[in-house]
Amino acid sequence: MGKIQIVTDSTAYLSKEFAKKNDIKVVPLSVNFEGTVSNEGFPGEFDDFFERLATSKDFPTTSQPSAGAFVEVFQEALKEEKEVIAITISSKLSGTYTSAITATDIVGKESISVVDSLTTAANLKELIDIALVMIDEGFSRKEIVIRLEEEKKKMGILLTVGTLDYLKRGGRLSNTGALLGNLLNIKPIIALKEGKLVSVDKVRGKKKALAKIIENIPNQATVINICHIYALDEALEIKELLMYKFPSAKVDIQVLGPVIGAHLGPKAVGVLFRY
Repeated sequence: MGKIQIVTDSTAYLSKEFAKKNDIKVVPLSVNFEGTVSNEGFPGEFDDFFERLATSKDFPTTSQPSAGAFVEVFQEALKEEKEVIAITISSKLSGTYTSAITATDIVGKESISVVDSLTTAANLKELIDIALVMIDEGFSRKEIVIRLEEEKKKMGILLTVGTLDYLKRGGRLSNTGALLGNLLNIKPIIALKEGKLVSVDKVRGKKKALAKIIENIPNQATVINICHIYALDEALEIKELLMYKFPSAKVDIQVLGPVIGAHLGPKAVGVLFRY
């Protein structure tokens, strides 16, 4: 075996073109919304979901891929005499990593590595980008995995939400806390720590929350992505501020999909960074 197959899940939000060009296999998570269960799909395929989410009284739920979905992808790669590196959403946010590990128990672990990214979205894509470069440079599967395990420690996420209702629904906030927070326009600042979402601060108003997030991005950040759910205007405004504050950093915008949207709700905005 010499070739390496990259496998990831839909929360990396890779474009369909990028996945095809780089031969990346994307195993989708699924969303149950308004009585319909569907795979998450690629960016550009879920705009209608957010329009419905903004007005619907229904709260979506999400599901991890089955182990069988990973088995199918792994077996296909092995038949083509490829090794596999699967990089998944944080195991503390989803059972996707567990499904991938279970699949290796079925298929065999000799030529497959599964990396728990301890992150998601644009940071997950950053790890994929690193792996792709290393594959082109001729590094082995094991060397790439060692590097990914190091790089994932140099990433962070800070985010806030438009409404507290989705955090309440997901059990991250009490009914009373959500009610008072919405009435007083209190916005939490949430960080991803060791792969888990943790509330680190609360401020009055979303503008103050976003300002606090920008203030707390490490000065040594080299890659910054503003990720949003149906909040492009805010994302563009933040991008301008970040490009001024971090002139040497690569700053971009990523639209989040239904799986993350189901847990954070419309108008959520996060800043994901790598240093």
